[in-house]
Amino acid sequence: MKAAELFKEYVWLVNTISRAGALTLRELNERWLRTDMSEGVELSRSTFNRHRAAVEDIFGIIIDCDSQYRYYIYNSDALRDESVQNWMLSTMTVSNIVSEARGLHDRILLELIPSDGEHLRTVVDAMRRSVRIAITYRRYGADADSVWTVEPYCIKLFRRRWYLLCRYSDKGFVTLSFDRIRSIELTEETFVLPDDFDAQAFFSQYFGVMTDDRVPMERVVLRAFGNERYALRDLPLHHSQKMIKDAGEYVDFELFLRPTSDFIAQILSRGRWVKVLKPESIAQKIKQMHIEAAEN
Repeated sequence: MKAAELFKEYVWLVNTISRAGALTLRELNERWLRTDMSEGVELSRSTFNRHRAAVEDIFGIIIDCDSQYRYYIYNSDALRDESVQNWMLSTMTVSNIVSEARGLHDRILLELIPSDGEHLRTVVDAMRRSVRIAITYRRYGADADSVWTVEPYCIKLFRRRWYLLCRYSDKGFVTLSFDRIRSIELTEETFVLPDDFDAQAFFSQYFGVMTDDRVPMERVVLRAFGNERYALRDLPLHHSQKMIKDAGEYVDFELFLRPTSDFIAQILSRGRWVKVLKPESIAQKIKQMHIEAAEN
């Protein structure tokens, strides 16, 4: 069987079990036989077990069996929204759907994620080997390139761009955008990633990729009007977001985070449909920026 067809089956297997919560092999086969992939042939236990092993090896997702012989995702936290496994599965699921829609390619429009694949590959290699990298970088507005030797800690995809979180000598953490990297070279200098470093936790107090621990944690309350009531409900700005009031014509949401400049820019982009109720300092900042925008 071709690799592409196998990957479709792996993705189907994980998505089906994840959506159902738990399934016996018989129940799984009932769903399998309703797909075009089955061609009317049941999923044998040996094939199922090979698929389970491949899913764990490729995605790091463990399909386990409970006392009632039902199969479930053992490490379901691997499918959290921003995990690599979830991103890979989502990407492959969409890829499968699009590839099956022959004749409709000119009617399915996608967003390009600009990135130099070789830069991404080099950084991943450096992270795997725990070696420092020499980066030639051009900041926005800079007249010349800068060359930094940094320790690559993690990679984050945000708003169609790849970013690298790295430690730069004694200056602490810095976040670099891949599309502004001119060149990357591996060095022979190794570094030790702290045992307590957690990439997910590092960004958990922020909206996007801009991080600054000098910005204090805030309880932010937003009031959304019109269609933004539904947009913010369906696509939360932050994992801490929760609805605290639904008044019909408006909905109030509460968030706990460090409101860095990219969060402020996100609120500005919602225009008159989102109002900052708390804290007053952010409300005044948003107001002043809207005034300046109108003057421009």
